[in-house]
Amino acid sequence: MNVLLIGGAGTLINNLIIKLKKEGHRVCLLTGSRFDRMPYQKVFEKYNFTYDSNCLAEVFASVRPDVTIFMGAFDTNYHWIQASAEAVKYSTNLMNLLMSYAEGGRGRFIYLSSAEVYNNKHTEDILEYDSFDPSDIRGMVFAQSEELCDSYRNNLKKDIMVLRLDTLYSIPRERRNVNDICSKMCLEALESHKITVQDNNTFSLLYETDAIEAIYRVMVNRNSLSFTYNISSSREITGLQLAEMIKKEVKEDVEIITLPAEKSRRVLSNVLYESEFGNPRFCEEQMIVQKVIDSMKKNQHLFKRNKVAEVPLKERVFKKIGWLLRAMVPFVENLIAFIPFFMLNNRAAGSEHFARLDFYLLYVLLFAIVYGQQQACISAILAVAGFYFRQTYDRTGFEVMLDTNTYVWIAQLFILGLTVGYMRDRIRQMQKENEQEQEFLEMQLSDIQDINNSNVRVKDALETQIVNQNDSVGKIYSITSALEQYSPDEVLFYAAEIVATLTKSKDVAIYTISNSAYARLFSSTSKKARMLGKSIQYTQMGEVYEQLSQQKVYINRKMDERYPLMANAIFENDKMEMMIMIWGISWENMTLGQANQLVIISSLIQNAVLRANRYMSVLENQRYVEGTQIMETEAFTSLLRAYLSARDKGLTECTVLHIETHQEDYMKVAPVLIEKLRQSDYMGTLEDGELYALLSNTDDEDAQYVIGRFAEVGYNSCIVGNGEV
Repeated sequence: MNVLLIGGAGTLINNLIIKLKKEGHRVCLLTGSRFDRMPYQKVFEKYNFTYDSNCLAEVFASVRPDVTIFMGAFDTNYHWIQASAEAVKYSTNLMNLLMSYAEGGRGRFIYLSSAEVYNNKHTEDILEYDSFDPSDIRGMVFAQSEELCDSYRNNLKKDIMVLRLDTLYSIPRERRNVNDICSKMCLEALESHKITVQDNNTFSLLYETDAIEAIYRVMVNRNSLSFTYNISSSREITGLQLAEMIKKEVKEDVEIITLPAEKSRRVLSNVLYESEFGNPRFCEEQMIVQKVIDSMKKNQHLFKRNKVAEVPLKERVFKKIGWLLRAMVPFVENLIAFIPFFMLNNRAAGSEHFARLDFYLLYVLLFAIVYGQQQACISAILAVAGFYFRQTYDRTGFEVMLDTNTYVWIAQLFILGLTVGYMRDRIRQMQKENEQEQEFLEMQLSDIQDINNSNVRVKDALETQIVNQNDSVGKIYSITSALEQYSPDEVLFYAAEIVATLTKSKDVAIYTISNSAYARLFSSTSKKARMLGKSIQYTQMGEVYEQLSQQKVYINRKMDERYPLMANAIFENDKMEMMIMIWGISWENMTLGQANQLVIISSLIQNAVLRANRYMSVLENQRYVEGTQIMETEAFTSLLRAYLSARDKGLTECTVLHIETHQEDYMKVAPVLIEKLRQSDYMGTLEDGELYALLSNTDDEDAQYVIGRFAEVGYNSCIVGNGEV
């Protein structure tokens, strides 16, 4: 997608650019300044306009961003030295940005705010919609900016969001980047071997990379439910605890000085964020403190007081001398070349054959062609001096100056030299412009080639489907329709086999959703397909759950070994019922075409499952003994055969338990024993009239736990072999 970043250069925006480019997004940049004071990471297009420019709407219209991120409270274009003046500038600039976005932009606008909209007197974690209570002008401006964004969202019906970041900290590269509480304390410990902290000061640190990951999750999720989200680790830490961490990592004698102060606390709650986007797994403070200390020790010359990025004197002297020598080369060449041309002109003056040849004109034209107007002017001045000196051999200097031919010759010399020099400079300028245009077009060509390669892969996949007719929709339907020949109890078992056949994979697993957090393995085609285990907490599967919950096919492009290579979920009434996971699939087949094919397969399987479920619900009264959850003999026998047949084919695991009890006690036994079973287990009678329990997805070892639970309530049971059933 197209992403427009707005803000001054800094580690936060540069790391955000790196993240977005790594994820394959096209990044454009609005710097907010006419000049590049600090370097940015390379982006697709950069616009050097101030925030009060009249052409911002054209920038939005040109970029057509899917997401716009304004750095807001973390924009380095604002210095807040004179808070009142900066507050007016900040508010008007944000107003112009929002107006331009509303006029020429589209997609989502994300404003980055700060925890400074609240003071540090909160005893509880701060929620998203708690009332603002800033303690200074800067916090008040950020609070008003959030309200302004909310007003635009409501009145113009635009997709505008606010992300409020907690106390941000990072690993600084040099002294001017030391602007957060952690790096300031680290620098103080290294310089003065003292750390000054306020007593009873509690806060929560948010590492810069964690913040970027959290921002990215919001950016790519189009189904967010709220306008404002807090981004915070929500891990409380006091200033004294942080100082102790730093003292430990410095590994020198550091004195911690505590200043008495009122009890203060400001911690943002991230409960709402985690409920929608999951936990980004925030970095541990101890690890980051160690990296900050190591960086400062390794690059001490970059963190010396009042000597930001100071280079040793020897290197600076050599650098200046080198620049001076490079700048003097054309002038030295001009002076050296003047000598032979002066001698040639003197020799030619009395020559019968070369008297009409103007060596000075050739000299000026040579330097005009090679170096341009500047050196042409210098060579013309030297040529005039040489001409005047030669003429004084035969006449006085006064006579030479009164001769009109002298001035005609000088005018001719300068006109030709400057004209040729101008043409040379103009040609060089045009060459540079052409090179820049060529570089831009090459970048576009590279993007077009990437898009074309993706299209070619999809085209080849479609051609293969049409030519071979192995993966055509008709072929898929003919194979999946075979599910109708199986009994309702067997449908899901053989669905895994069918998916494996159609996707040319030997490793397929089908999980059924047990509750809002866990899914249980129902059937699988190999040991590799069962590597996640018999029960998984699917809501904690990160990107897999994010994609499936949005009813999208998950493709493991990062080749993460923890997750399947491709997965899809089957929904019923917007509720996830099953998950299909494919492990063994070639990289060439992980395409959009294969993903669409999996969607079709899942839809056809869903139809078969729905038909089976409807059939089972119709026969619900006939399947169970009235008033109990014990299955009738015929129904239980059919179900048992389906499970045992699937087990023999390696599609599932199951264990059958014989429960020792009398038939007349079934009505009393059933409620007690059913409580000891899972929802996916069954209890019923066979033709011998005895009571049995079918434990799905369970081997003999796991069955011992169920036998133990039955024994606790006074009923003995044992495992039944295949020949005994």
